[in-house]
Amino acid sequence: MSTYTAIQKIILCLGCLQLAAAGTALAADLDHAKDGSGVYGYKDTPKLPWCQWLVHDPDRPNPKRVDPGKAGPPAPVPADAIVLFDGRDTSKWVALGDWKIDDGCLVAGDSHFATKESFGDMQLHLEFMAPANFQGPWYNRGNNGVLLMGLFEIQIFDSFNEKIYPDGACAAIYGQTPPLVNATRPPGEWQSFDIIFKAARFDGDKLVSPARVTVLHNGVLVHLNEEIHGETGHRIVPEYKQRISKAPLAFGGHGCPERFRNIWVREL
Repeated sequence: MSTYTAIQKIILCLGCLQLAAAGTALAADLDHAKDGSGVYGYKDTPKLPWCQWLVHDPDRPNPKRVDPGKAGPPAPVPADAIVLFDGRDTSKWVALGDWKIDDGCLVAGDSHFATKESFGDMQLHLEFMAPANFQGPWYNRGNNGVLLMGLFEIQIFDSFNEKIYPDGACAAIYGQTPPLVNATRPPGEWQSFDIIFKAARFDGDKLVSPARVTVLHNGVLVHLNEEIHGETGHRIVPEYKQRISKAPLAFGGHGCPERFRNIWVREL
Protein backbone atom coordinates (compact mmCIF):
# COMPACT_ATOMS: atom_id res chain seq x y z
CA MET A 1 0.00 0.00 0.00
CA SER A 2 1.32 3.43 -0.88
CA THR A 3 1.76 5.99 1.85
CA TYR A 4 -0.36 9.10 2.12
CA THR A 5 2.39 11.64 1.43
CA ALA A 6 2.56 15.30 2.32
CA ILE A 7 2.23 16.12 -1.39
CA GLN A 8 -0.98 14.11 -1.64
CA LYS A 9 -2.34 15.93 1.41
CA ILE A 10 -1.61 19.25 -0.26
CA ILE A 11 -3.32 18.13 -3.48
CA LEU A 12 -6.41 17.02 -1.55
CA CYS A 13 -6.52 20.25 0.42
CA LEU A 14 -6.18 22.38 -2.71
CA GLY A 15 -9.04 20.49 -4.32
CA CYS A 16 -11.23 20.95 -1.26
CA LEU A 17 -10.45 24.52 -0.21
CA GLN A 18 -12.58 25.85 -3.04
CA LEU A 19 -15.50 23.81 -1.72
CA ALA A 20 -15.03 24.68 1.94
CA ALA A 21 -16.77 28.02 1.58
CA ALA A 22 -19.41 26.73 -0.81
CA GLY A 23 -22.03 26.14 1.90
CA THR A 24 -21.81 29.73 3.09
CA ALA A 25 -21.68 31.10 -0.44
CA LEU A 26 -24.64 28.95 -1.44
CA ALA A 27 -26.92 30.77 0.94
CA ALA A 28 -25.99 34.17 -0.53
CA ASP A 29 -26.73 35.53 -4.00
CA LEU A 30 -29.01 32.64 -4.96
CA ASP A 31 -31.48 33.23 -7.76
CA HIS A 32 -34.58 31.34 -8.86
CA ALA A 33 -35.22 29.67 -12.20
CA LYS A 34 -37.24 31.78 -14.60
CA ASP A 35 -39.90 29.11 -14.98
CA GLY A 36 -41.05 29.46 -11.37
CA SER A 37 -40.04 25.88 -10.56
CA GLY A 38 -38.41 26.90 -7.28
CA VAL A 39 -34.97 25.72 -8.39
CA TYR A 40 -32.16 27.71 -6.75
CA GLY A 41 -28.96 28.67 -8.55
CA TYR A 42 -26.73 31.49 -9.75
CA LYS A 43 -26.98 33.88 -12.70
CA ASP A 44 -23.69 35.73 -12.11
CA THR A 45 -21.35 32.81 -12.83
CA PRO A 46 -19.25 32.16 -15.96
CA LYS A 47 -20.56 30.21 -18.94
CA LEU A 48 -19.49 26.59 -19.29
CA PRO A 49 -17.50 26.42 -22.56
CA TRP A 50 -18.94 23.09 -23.74
CA CYS A 51 -22.64 23.97 -23.40
CA GLN A 52 -25.05 26.92 -23.32
CA TRP A 53 -25.42 27.05 -19.53
CA LEU A 54 -23.78 29.02 -16.76
CA VAL A 55 -22.04 27.28 -13.86
CA HIS A 56 -24.81 26.33 -11.37
CA ASP A 57 -27.48 27.73 -13.72
CA PRO A 58 -30.99 27.41 -12.22
CA ASP A 59 -32.51 27.57 -15.73
CA ARG A 60 -30.66 24.46 -16.88
CA PRO A 61 -33.19 21.65 -17.46
CA ASN A 62 -33.64 19.43 -14.44
CA PRO A 63 -33.29 15.69 -15.03
CA LYS A 64 -36.61 13.87 -14.93
CA ARG A 65 -37.37 11.83 -11.85
CA VAL A 66 -37.13 8.04 -12.10
CA ASP A 67 -38.22 5.72 -9.28
CA PRO A 68 -35.27 3.34 -8.75
CA GLY A 69 -37.32 0.91 -6.66
CA LYS A 70 -36.82 -0.06 -3.05
CA ALA A 71 -33.42 -0.33 -1.46
CA GLY A 72 -32.09 -3.82 -0.93
CA PRO A 73 -29.46 -5.34 1.38
CA PRO A 74 -25.80 -4.35 1.00
CA ALA A 75 -24.36 -5.38 -2.35
CA PRO A 76 -21.96 -8.36 -2.41
CA VAL A 77 -18.25 -7.62 -2.51
CA PRO A 78 -16.21 -9.05 -5.44
CA ALA A 79 -13.34 -11.33 -4.48
CA ASP A 80 -10.71 -9.02 -5.97
CA ALA A 81 -12.05 -5.82 -4.39
CA ILE A 82 -10.18 -3.67 -1.88
CA VAL A 83 -12.63 -3.19 0.99
CA LEU A 84 -12.36 0.39 2.22
CA PHE A 85 -15.06 0.11 4.89
CA ASP A 86 -16.77 -3.05 6.12
CA GLY A 87 -18.71 -1.58 9.05
CA ARG A 88 -15.82 -1.62 11.53
CA ASP A 89 -12.34 -1.19 10.08
CA THR A 90 -11.13 2.30 9.11
CA SER A 91 -7.46 1.38 8.72
CA LYS A 92 -7.57 2.21 4.99
CA TRP A 93 -8.32 5.86 5.86
CA VAL A 94 -6.02 8.59 7.12
CA ALA A 95 -7.91 9.45 10.31
CA LEU A 96 -11.52 9.62 11.47
CA GLY A 97 -11.20 13.23 12.66
CA ASP A 98 -14.72 14.42 13.39
CA TRP A 99 -16.22 11.46 11.52
CA LYS A 100 -17.39 8.50 13.60
CA ILE A 101 -18.58 4.91 13.42
CA ASP A 102 -22.13 4.25 14.55
CA ASP A 103 -24.08 0.99 14.17
CA GLY A 104 -21.77 -0.27 11.43
CA CYS A 105 -21.83 2.98 9.46
CA LEU A 106 -19.41 5.79 8.83
CA VAL A 107 -21.08 9.05 9.84
CA ALA A 108 -19.82 12.23 8.19
CA GLY A 109 -18.54 15.21 10.12
CA ASP A 110 -17.45 18.64 8.91
CA SER A 111 -14.01 17.67 7.59
CA HIS A 112 -12.98 15.85 4.44
CA PHE A 113 -12.14 12.18 4.87
CA ALA A 114 -9.54 10.50 2.63
CA THR A 115 -7.95 7.11 1.96
CA LYS A 116 -4.30 6.38 2.64
CA GLU A 117 -3.90 4.68 -0.72
CA SER A 118 -4.03 6.46 -4.06
CA PHE A 119 -6.35 5.30 -6.85
CA GLY A 120 -6.65 6.11 -10.54
CA ASP A 121 -8.69 3.97 -12.93
CA MET A 122 -11.19 2.12 -10.79
CA GLN A 123 -14.60 0.62 -10.15
CA LEU A 124 -16.02 2.08 -6.94
CA HIS A 125 -19.08 0.99 -4.96
CA LEU A 126 -20.53 2.79 -1.96
CA GLU A 127 -23.84 3.01 -0.15
CA PHE A 128 -25.08 6.15 1.60
CA MET A 129 -28.10 7.50 3.45
CA ALA A 130 -29.18 11.07 4.13
CA PRO A 131 -30.68 11.75 7.58
CA ALA A 132 -34.47 11.68 7.57
CA ASN A 133 -34.83 14.63 9.93
CA PHE A 134 -31.89 16.88 9.21
CA GLN A 135 -31.74 19.91 11.48
CA GLY A 136 -29.81 22.46 9.48
CA PRO A 137 -29.92 24.73 6.45
CA TRP A 138 -31.59 23.32 3.34
CA TYR A 139 -28.41 23.62 1.26
CA ASN A 140 -26.69 21.07 3.53
CA ARG A 141 -29.54 18.58 3.38
CA GLY A 142 -28.00 15.24 2.51
CA ASN A 143 -24.93 17.16 1.37
CA ASN A 144 -21.66 15.31 0.82
CA GLY A 145 -19.71 14.11 -2.19
CA VAL A 146 -17.45 11.43 -3.60
CA LEU A 147 -14.17 13.12 -4.54
CA LEU A 148 -12.46 10.90 -7.10
CA MET A 149 -8.72 11.41 -6.67
CA GLY A 150 -9.75 14.08 -4.16
CA LEU A 151 -10.41 16.35 -7.16
CA PHE A 152 -13.52 15.36 -9.11
CA GLU A 153 -16.79 15.34 -7.18
CA ILE A 154 -19.79 13.14 -7.80
CA GLN A 155 -22.37 14.99 -5.72
CA ILE A 156 -24.37 13.53 -2.86
CA PHE A 157 -27.45 15.58 -1.99
CA ASP A 158 -31.10 15.23 -0.98
CA SER A 159 -32.46 15.73 -4.48
CA PHE A 160 -35.62 13.88 -3.51
CA ASN A 161 -36.78 17.03 -1.72
CA GLU A 162 -34.57 20.00 -2.53
CA LYS A 163 -34.39 21.79 -5.87
CA ILE A 164 -30.80 22.86 -6.22
CA TYR A 165 -29.18 23.87 -9.53
CA PRO A 166 -29.03 20.78 -11.79
CA ASP A 167 -25.22 20.57 -11.85
CA GLY A 168 -25.36 20.31 -8.04
CA ALA A 169 -28.05 17.64 -7.86
CA CYS A 170 -27.39 14.18 -6.46
CA ALA A 171 -25.13 12.18 -8.82
CA ALA A 172 -24.12 15.29 -10.79
CA ILE A 173 -20.51 15.83 -11.78
CA TYR A 174 -20.54 18.86 -9.53
CA GLY A 175 -20.46 22.20 -11.33
CA GLN A 176 -20.28 20.47 -14.71
CA THR A 177 -22.87 17.90 -15.77
CA PRO A 178 -26.26 16.95 -14.24
CA PRO A 179 -27.26 13.29 -14.08
CA LEU A 180 -29.29 11.93 -16.99
CA VAL A 181 -32.17 11.27 -14.58
CA ASN A 182 -32.93 11.89 -10.91
CA ALA A 183 -32.92 8.46 -9.25
CA THR A 184 -32.75 9.77 -5.66
CA ARG A 185 -34.55 7.90 -2.89
CA PRO A 186 -36.07 9.72 0.11
CA PRO A 187 -33.81 10.61 3.04
CA GLY A 188 -33.68 7.80 5.57
CA GLU A 189 -33.39 5.15 2.81
CA TRP A 190 -30.16 3.55 1.62
CA GLN A 191 -28.83 4.54 -1.80
CA SER A 192 -25.86 3.40 -3.88
CA PHE A 193 -23.33 4.64 -6.38
CA ASP A 194 -21.47 2.36 -8.76
CA ILE A 195 -18.76 4.39 -10.45
CA ILE A 196 -16.42 3.44 -13.28
CA PHE A 197 -13.67 6.05 -13.43
CA LYS A 198 -10.87 6.52 -15.94
CA ALA A 199 -8.28 9.07 -14.84
CA ALA A 200 -6.92 11.79 -17.09
CA ARG A 201 -3.67 11.16 -18.96
CA PHE A 202 -0.88 13.69 -19.34
CA ASP A 203 2.28 13.98 -21.39
CA GLY A 204 4.33 16.26 -19.17
CA ASP A 205 2.11 19.32 -18.70
CA LYS A 206 -0.06 18.51 -21.73
CA LEU A 207 -3.50 16.93 -21.22
CA VAL A 208 -3.65 13.93 -23.55
CA SER A 209 -7.08 12.65 -22.55
CA PRO A 210 -9.54 13.96 -19.93
CA ALA A 211 -10.95 11.89 -17.10
CA ARG A 212 -14.21 10.06 -17.86
CA VAL A 213 -16.85 8.52 -15.65
CA THR A 214 -19.81 6.16 -15.84
CA VAL A 215 -22.17 6.26 -12.85
CA LEU A 216 -25.14 4.16 -11.77
CA HIS A 217 -27.25 5.72 -9.01
CA ASN A 218 -29.41 3.14 -7.26
CA GLY A 219 -28.81 0.86 -10.24
CA VAL A 220 -29.97 3.48 -12.77
CA LEU A 221 -27.50 4.78 -15.37
CA VAL A 222 -26.98 8.53 -14.82
CA HIS A 223 -23.63 9.12 -16.64
CA LEU A 224 -22.24 7.10 -19.55
CA ASN A 225 -18.54 7.60 -20.29
CA GLU A 226 -19.05 11.28 -19.48
CA GLU A 227 -16.11 13.64 -19.84
CA ILE A 228 -14.89 15.37 -16.68
CA HIS A 229 -13.80 18.84 -17.78
CA GLY A 230 -11.52 19.58 -14.83
CA GLU A 231 -11.22 19.71 -11.08
CA THR A 232 -14.30 20.48 -9.03
CA GLY A 233 -14.88 24.02 -7.87
CA HIS A 234 -17.73 26.29 -6.79
CA ARG A 235 -18.92 29.06 -9.14
CA ILE A 236 -15.93 28.59 -11.47
CA VAL A 237 -15.22 26.94 -14.82
CA PRO A 238 -13.34 23.67 -14.15
CA GLU A 239 -9.84 23.09 -15.44
CA TYR A 240 -7.01 20.60 -14.96
CA LYS A 241 -4.41 22.05 -12.61
CA GLN A 242 -2.88 18.92 -11.06
CA ARG A 243 -1.02 16.85 -13.66
CA ILE A 244 -1.62 13.53 -11.93
CA SER A 245 -3.44 10.28 -12.75
CA LYS A 246 -3.64 8.81 -9.23
CA ALA A 247 -4.50 10.27 -5.81
CA PRO A 248 -6.48 9.36 -2.68
CA LEU A 249 -10.24 8.95 -2.76
CA ALA A 250 -12.09 11.31 -0.43
CA PHE A 251 -15.53 12.21 0.88
CA GLY A 252 -16.78 15.70 1.65
CA GLY A 253 -17.76 17.08 5.01
CA HIS A 254 -20.52 19.67 5.03
CA GLY A 255 -22.07 19.47 8.47
CA CYS A 256 -24.66 16.86 7.49
CA PRO A 257 -24.43 13.44 9.22
CA GLU A 258 -24.59 11.42 6.00
CA ARG A 259 -24.12 7.70 6.67
CA PHE A 260 -21.94 5.39 4.56
CA ARG A 261 -21.54 1.62 4.40
CA ASN A 262 -20.13 -1.12 2.14
CA ILE A 263 -17.38 0.87 0.41
CA TRP A 264 -15.10 -1.05 -1.91
CA VAL A 265 -12.94 -0.43 -4.95
CA ARG A 266 -11.49 -2.52 -7.78
CA GLU A 267 -8.41 -1.13 -9.47
CA LEU A 268 -8.65 -1.33 -13.25
